[in-house]
Amino acid sequence: MLEIKNLTKRYGDSATNAVEDLSVTLKPGEIFGFLGPNGAGKSTTIKSLVGIYPFQEGDILVDGVSIKTDPLAAKRMIGYVSDNHAVFERLTGCEYVNHIANLYGVAPEDAKARTEPLLDAFKLRAAFHRPIKSYSHGMKQKISVIAALVHNPKLWVLDEPLTGLDPQSTYQLKKVMRQHAEAGNTVFFSTHILDVVENLCDRCCIIKEGKLQGVYDLAELKASGESLEEIFVSVIGEEDQ
Repeated sequence: MLEIKNLTKRYGDSATNAVEDLSVTLKPGEIFGFLGPNGAGKSTTIKSLVGIYPFQEGDILVDGVSIKTDPLAAKRMIGYVSDNHAVFERLTGCEYVNHIANLYGVAPEDAKARTEPLLDAFKLRAAFHRPIKSYSHGMKQKISVIAALVHNPKLWVLDEPLTGLDPQSTYQLKKVMRQHAEAGNTVFFSTHILDVVENLCDRCCIIKEGKLQGVYDLAELKASGESLEEIFVSVIGEEDQ
């Protein structure tokens, strides 16, 4: 579903790569955690993946479509929740979700059918027709999640999605992520919360200084009694952590 092939990204005239020769492949139907310390290149990778940042070397394929050579076709298969909740705050939640649905060519009845259960799950129905500028941080996060799913993307990408969410909303988001994967789609998200990765993800990877350190199968780790936290600290070093 997603193939990152030898991705290398650097900023401006910097002699140091923010991401260097990164390769990883995600399967349909799995939730994949993206781990690393601050400054490891996680957000840079994600912004390259969704087409916000150009990159110098390598390629990124979404269901076989290159984000470099056919960006519009690739982006149509991606739902993205950013780490800064960038939304049109003068719109109401309803107007914003309908705007995103229109961008992706989603029929109004399909948009409504996909939005309704999420409004109830995230307890956002009462605020749906209010301007987004009146929303709290967590509410903006939730409307971003709903908008990202309105076109039922094959690849759902989330950058630090649990930041600012209350426990009930965190539970619901994890539930929706699992449901999306069980429908045959792929979920790719970055986080610093290792417990969530251990309990939610099928696989994960760790990067440090823009370089891949390893890919791990969570079921295999559990079966062997290994701790993801111990692996993470040993990989990145206690000083970095």
